[in-house]
Amino acid sequence: MEDYAEEIDNTFVKLTEGDIVEGKVLSVTDTEILVNIGYISDGIVPAQEIIHDEDVSLKDLYKENDMIKAQVTDLHDGEGNVLLSIKKAEQIIVWDELKEAFENKTTVKVIAKEAVKGGIKCVIKGIRAFMPGSRLSVNYVEDLNEFVGKELEARVIDLDVEKKNVVLSRKELEKEELEKKKHKLLQSIKKNDRMSGVVKRITNFGAFVDIGGIDGLVHINDLSWKRVKHPSEVVNVGDNVEVYVLDVDKARERISLGLKNVNDDPWLNIKEKYTEGNIYEGTVVRLLSFGAFVMLDGGIEGLVHISEIADKRIEKPEDVLEIGDKVTVKLLGIDEKGKKIKLSIKEAKDDVNKEEFNKFNDDSEISTSLKDVFKGIMDNFKE
Repeated sequence: MEDYAEEIDNTFVKLTEGDIVEGKVLSVTDTEILVNIGYISDGIVPAQEIIHDEDVSLKDLYKENDMIKAQVTDLHDGEGNVLLSIKKAEQIIVWDELKEAFENKTTVKVIAKEAVKGGIKCVIKGIRAFMPGSRLSVNYVEDLNEFVGKELEARVIDLDVEKKNVVLSRKELEKEELEKKKHKLLQSIKKNDRMSGVVKRITNFGAFVDIGGIDGLVHINDLSWKRVKHPSEVVNVGDNVEVYVLDVDKARERISLGLKNVNDDPWLNIKEKYTEGNIYEGTVVRLLSFGAFVMLDGGIEGLVHISEIADKRIEKPEDVLEIGDKVTVKLLGIDEKGKKIKLSIKEAKDDVNKEEFNKFNDDSEISTSLKDVFKGIMDNFKE
């Protein structure tokens, strides 16, 4: 009988308080979990020894036949059961996992709990950790509260097991992801591609647009077909824009973009829109020492040379013109290849005056008028 009892006893695991055991869930109630741990008696995990939201039922977290790990807290609870703690087991296990993650630079999942000065307090399976605000993202985070309550992936950048100190970072993960996107984009992007992007930065010479992992430059000359003094006249930081790839330098990782649509080029079929010798209305947009630039309808700019501004000699265009003046011009010539148009205010005035004069001196009106005059004279002479 003694040998038989010893044989039976040998079929069960040997346990001591503090051991981490693995077992199969036998049943779940609102207050506890019953677990088969291969011991002479079953294990019980009270609800307070389980890390969970109090508003969530244990029955929603664990099911029959689930495998769990728990720490032995009491071999004899007075009723023949072994008391277990999933909470304590997970804390032991999670410190091992954190140490491994720190050494191997792998990621961990955390819950952001509270925004405080300088960063966010987080929880990793019951272990408290801290993520500095500067480590949340590659971009500046104005409101830390937008992360609170979310599950985040992070990397352990500092760990002190004895002091129970864990410092986390998402920034490195974002950097790595951006590098992957950047590499993939540079391999696939090609000239003339049309892409969506977000304006990230504006300088005096253009705007930088994020097209999905890499910033491309839209030079000020490629923002609009119209002349632009500063990029802010066309775009603002944060604007969603459609851009066109003008050039790709994969070796230097530089992309040149254009905001203006090639198909909207006002110089396309220019001679079908404008005719040499015709009169047009325009607006003075620039004044230089050698003349004035006038914008015609459609966004085309033409030059009125200083000698074509007025009938009299002038020292500088500002003597008779101001920016914003509405003027009538005559189109003298179109250089389609060089994208230049010659205009004349002086000749436009001459043509208008001639037209008015011709209307006033219409042949039929003159002949009729003279006949009436001569007839009147002759009638008076006869009398």
